[in-house]
Amino acid sequence: MTASRSPWRAPTLDLSVTTWRNRAIRYVLIYLALALALVVTRALTQHIRPDLRTAEARQAALTTQRDDLTVQLQGLENPQRIRDWALANGMRRFAEVPKTTQEIQPLPPALPTSLTPPASAPGTTVEVKTQWK
Repeated sequence: MTASRSPWRAPTLDLSVTTWRNRAIRYVLIYLALALALVVTRALTQHIRPDLRTAEARQAALTTQRDDLTVQLQGLENPQRIRDWALANGMRRFAEVPKTTQEIQPLPPALPTSLTPPASAPGTTVEVKTQWK
């Protein structure tokens, strides 16, 4: 029997100095590339935080302004204030205005029409059958 090599064989490890040096250089380059990417990202996004704070301050100011305007509107919609304004501008209450009446005239009688269609339009008649339950 001949000893055949098994296709399932553990690979041999390369532990030479050049291999380790190449790996170290590769890892340092990867680290430097990641550090450079982080620095560039930070430089490109440094304006976002101040802009966000400015937007938050503006939102707070607008919310305060909205609340103040709501309170002012509620004060202006006061029924007593509206009544005073109306009286100052020459308006009168409906209950105090003299009432005038006029008799309503009846409608003129309808013109008598024939229930039969005119002879000039024979195809324009409609027959309706009504049944009551």
